[in-house]
Amino acid sequence: MNQDLSGSGSIYGETVKSSIVDTLEEYYLVEAHAEELGESLSDEEKAAAEDAAQSFLDVNDSKTLTVMSADKDTVAHVLELMAIQQKVYGNLAQTIDTNVDDAEAAQKTISYVRSSTSGTTDEDGNTVELTEEELAEKKDVLEQIRAEAEESGDLSAAAENHDLTATTSSYGADDESLNDTIKAAADALSDGEYADIVEGDNAYYLIHMDSTFDEAATQTKKESILEQRKQDAYTNWVDGLKESAEITTNDDNLSKLTFERVFKIKEDASEGDASKGE
Repeated sequence: MNQDLSGSGSIYGETVKSSIVDTLEEYYLVEAHAEELGESLSDEEKAAAEDAAQSFLDVNDSKTLTVMSADKDTVAHVLELMAIQQKVYGNLAQTIDTNVDDAEAAQKTISYVRSSTSGTTDEDGNTVELTEEELAEKKDVLEQIRAEAEESGDLSAAAENHDLTATTSSYGADDESLNDTIKAAADALSDGEYADIVEGDNAYYLIHMDSTFDEAATQTKKESILEQRKQDAYTNWVDGLKESAEITTNDDNLSKLTFERVFKIKEDASEGDASKGE
């Protein structure tokens, strides 16, 4: 696993070790300061962690446990760290402003059909640009789809009739996930309207405004905003702790953490038997 699997420029094993260290730093800081928020684990919760740790040990053989450096105290402590982190997160989640205005979360929903105007590739691998006639034909097809959809009320079916696909997308005022060209054309529409064929980068678009205020999508966005506020409250608290904390790592022990072994999940015996019987 000493390869750059993600294309980020970092070796996979080093990326994983860095992530593990970051998580442990976070957990230990939370554990050390949880009582400042009035949070702690009860005797029952600690006992549950010990029971879960024992169950983990029971289902793994000694060789596997040695490779993982896992004993009951270590596993139980990790489970306790995870449990107190969840309690602290829940505590800080209660501190957020739960009011989300419609203006902040408002979502429009559109459907659009995309027709590529990219050139074709010849037998030598060269790009052959579309002719003016071919481009005009693509626009004509989109106009046909629009006419059929206006008559039937079903843009998706009309697009499929011409081997194209209608895509539905919801977006807000500050949303950057939608193509700017599509968004600009859509913003000029009222409910139920179609835009004139839009010329984008390497494609033509037929755009329909499904709803200028999609209540369901807006509610989903409100929930997303609240979840982000909870995450921000927790992250800001932890970051404040990091700024004033002195954290050290044992580099010698960290260097022993390697990713050269490959482990496979043991196949369930009953599944193996079933496959042989087919």
